[in-house]
Amino acid sequence: MRIAINTRFLISSKMEGFGWYTLEIVKRIVENNPEHEFLLFFDRKYDKKFIFGENVKPIILSPQARHPFLFYIWFEFSIRNALKKYNADIFLSPDGYLSLRSTVKQISVIHDINFEHNPKDLPWLMQKYLRFFFPKFARKAEHILTVSEYSKKDICSIYNINKSKVTAIWNGASNHFKPLSEEEKQIVRSEYTNGHPYFLFVGAIHPRKNLERLISAFEKFKKINLKSKHKLIIVGTNLFGGSQKKISISQFIKDEIIFTGHLPLSKLARVMGSATIFTYVSYFEGFGIPLVEAMKCGTPILSGDRTSLPEVADDCAIYCDPFDINDISEKLTRLANNSKLQKELSQKGIKRSELFSWNKTANKIWNIICSITKE
Repeated sequence: MRIAINTRFLISSKMEGFGWYTLEIVKRIVENNPEHEFLLFFDRKYDKKFIFGENVKPIILSPQARHPFLFYIWFEFSIRNALKKYNADIFLSPDGYLSLRSTVKQISVIHDINFEHNPKDLPWLMQKYLRFFFPKFARKAEHILTVSEYSKKDICSIYNINKSKVTAIWNGASNHFKPLSEEEKQIVRSEYTNGHPYFLFVGAIHPRKNLERLISAFEKFKKINLKSKHKLIIVGTNLFGGSQKKISISQFIKDEIIFTGHLPLSKLARVMGSATIFTYVSYFEGFGIPLVEAMKCGTPILSGDRTSLPEVADDCAIYCDPFDINDISEKLTRLANNSKLQKELSQKGIKRSELFSWNKTANKIWNIICSITKE
């Protein structure tokens, strides 16, 4: 079998959500199935570390697809022509985009459709592109994969897709994330906060991550808990460019918040494992991999109560209304001041994290690929 895969997000210097997902899935599928050939479609020069076996044929297709107009050219012309030229049996797209002109069977991984619910969270042209093309991709796909039961229901409802055409397969999380000793935690705190405890946020600096309300809630927390030494560490970069300075921060907490920007995986795992609380008050998520990363570390979680987040974290988190600053602050205070509750959530999280595995995810995706090619 010859499987073509969209790997345009495997960019060594800029690994983000789609890139990590693609890496974790493709690496396992390639290594577990040496008898099959894999065509990896890149849109630029690739790092050789992404060639996961001798059964991989890397192919660079121009142009670099980083703009809606270029998306169209890449998928409707470059991808279509490559699928035909190399006689691919099936095309897997981990970021959801498909070639509407191709006659090859295609699998679309649609992680979520936030752009249908909150279009103003995205630049104008991007939201127009996504809202125009993704319903077409959903109808075109031989099968749709998504990352949670919440997203499956959402896709089926919004796009009027039969639920038998959509399979929800949970994400995993890197094994870099694990519980740390108190000595290790103190070393990390010394490095980032001069030894002070801290709350943590990890994710793109993007409206749906709800950072402005989190920061306002943190300010309320500091005013209520005047003796608290807790800082707030924010790990992430702006999803669509621009500056983090657009987020309003008052003078009162200006020195209490640390922006680290992007952190390599090894450092991120240590920062996650050393946090008092992982705060993830997003108002829309298709899954929320950082929740699993926090659970693997045994870090207590304060989570938003919307979309897929309760499905992922279950009883391993305290939940808040992401649109209510007072509720976020109150729940933060409750959890920060209750060591017994922290320990309980930590233990539950470590146990629940065993349910999430990239090996399981990759195996389930491979089974779907095989079932479709046999039809």
